[in-house]
Amino acid sequence: QVQLVESGGGLVQAGDSLRLSCAASGRTFSTYAMGWFRQAPGKEREFVAAITWSGSSMTYANSLKDRLTISRDSAKFTVYLQMSSLKPEDTAVYYCAAKLQGAPNRPEWAPSYAYWGQGTQVTVSS
Repeated sequence: QVQLVESGGGLVQAGDSLRLSCAASGRTFSTYAMGWFRQAPGKEREFVAAITWSGSSMTYANSLKDRLTISRDSAKFTVYLQMSSLKPEDTAVYYCAAKLQGAPNRPEWAPSYAYWGQGTQVTVSS
C-alpha cells in the first residue's frame, strides 16, 4: 500500500500564494508519477498538475499553468504544488494521487492513479 498525506492548505486572500505538499510513504518504490487534482463544492474533480518522480515529464492544466509550479523531491518522496495569484475560484479541496509503474501514460486521467490522499482545503477569500 501507499499512503499519501497532503498539507499546506488554509485560508488566504485573493492574490496570495500558497505551497501545498504531499508526502508519500509505504510501497513508494512502486509509484511512477504524482498528480494534483481539486474538487470544489458541487463540481466535478478536475486535473491540476502532474509530475514523474524522475522529473522527465511535467503536465499542467492549460487554464492554470501560468500560476502553477509542480516540483518533487524524489529522495523524500514528496511532491509540491506552488500556486500564485490565487483567486476565489481556486477554492477547493486539493488531492494528490500516485500512479503505479505501468499505468496508462495519461496525466489528466484520474482513474489511472491508484492511490489518493485525504485532501487539503484551500479557501481563497475576496
